Amino acid sequence: MLWYCAFTWYPHTKRFDVAKRILQQHDAGKHRSEQVRGWYNLAGGGSGFLIVEANDPQNLTAMLQPYMDLMSWDVRAIYGVDYNKEIEKLRQTVMQAAH
Repeated sequence: MLWYCAFTWYPHTKRFDVAKRILQQHDAGKHRSEQVRGWYNLAGGGSGFLIVEANDPQNLTAMLQPYMDLMSWDVRAIYGVDYNKEIEKLRQTVMQAAH
């Protein structure tokens, strides 16, 4: 299952603190690079989002909890959509409603 995990650093959080925590968790084997499908920082710093693959919310929570004193999280389950297939489904929905 894929999860969208938006983060925003708390006002007191320093780059050094985040870097140190990430390295601690990585070096302890708490993260696997294949688990993090995408990592995006927003321009300006201090916020961004991860796309994480985790089988259940408990595993995801265990990964994010070590950072909860440094940043807030907004987490949502997500799924991919094939654009062309979705357009066709929407056309069918509109046609059915019109009849």
